[in-house]
Amino acid sequence: MSRVLLLDTSVGSDNKGDDIIMECVREELSPILDRSYEMTLPTHVSPFHWYQVIRDSSYLHYFSDCEYKFVGGTNLLIPNLLTHFPQWNINLFNYRPLKGVVLVGVGAGANCESAKGIKSFYTKYLYRRLLNGAYYHSVRDGRTRSYLDSIGIKSINTGCVTTWKLTPQFCETIPREKASEVVFTLTPSSYIDYRDQLLIDILKRNYNIVSFWPQGVKDKEYLSHFNNLEGIRILPSTKSAYKEHLIDNEVDYVGTRLHAGIFALRHRRRSLIIVIDERARSINNDISLPSIEKDNIMEVESRINSSIHTNIVINQRGIEEWKQQFGL
Repeated sequence: MSRVLLLDTSVGSDNKGDDIIMECVREELSPILDRSYEMTLPTHVSPFHWYQVIRDSSYLHYFSDCEYKFVGGTNLLIPNLLTHFPQWNINLFNYRPLKGVVLVGVGAGANCESAKGIKSFYTKYLYRRLLNGAYYHSVRDGRTRSYLDSIGIKSINTGCVTTWKLTPQFCETIPREKASEVVFTLTPSSYIDYRDQLLIDILKRNYNIVSFWPQGVKDKEYLSHFNNLEGIRILPSTKSAYKEHLIDNEVDYVGTRLHAGIFALRHRRRSLIIVIDERARSINNDISLPSIEKDNIMEVESRINSSIHTNIVINQRGIEEWKQQFGL
């Protein structure tokens, strides 16, 4: 039986958005995974000790000799792999069993294109050694594609894998009018952002039932710093609890957590994603998510009380071209 290696970005993560990404990766790769023996390794923590790799342990060949190797989504590519705890925990001494990996909707962190010096040279050298040169890689935005182009790695801008099912036909099934309930998210910052209090007040004023899903490890604690929290239901932090809530309740989603919003869309729930960083901004520039910049937080009230037409523009041709490489 052939083996497929899936590098799981949810293991060791402090963000349940990575669980959402990996669910979607497995769904899109299911034709390959169903006929193969799935091997898994983490990305956030080191997959091997350098000593195991140097000794060429026979067990490592279960991974290194896989027919395909895929890594799923998230902000995995960074400008400096010499940092003390990189998103992808690889180095010159442990990467060899992973050599030949293919990216699935992966993004690049801020400043990748402008990075220079020995740290950038080392990082690009390692990516060129690690990433499979025989296939086009799937990247989540144009900026990531430009970065891979700069180091000689070919790719297709497919968008984030979580968005692949959001076709025009699917988006037509998402409600346009406001529900009576809402689930929201916040993203902790180094300070108590007054705009988050404004968001809480707007949601409490406009919805009969308000729930909060803590997607990140510090989200619930961050919420506790605000006022007007009476009656807000705190959901369990698991992906399964959030999924159940979306399925069982006719709710809107409003919040700063990108993948919580996309997951809501995938469950045919009207969503308004509040953009706070380059990651959401880059994806939004390519596919037109229903979104609003956080600096315009006071416009949320008028947006949620208006009809919202979800009109996401995915690169269906690019997605199909990428899949065809593997007979998907």
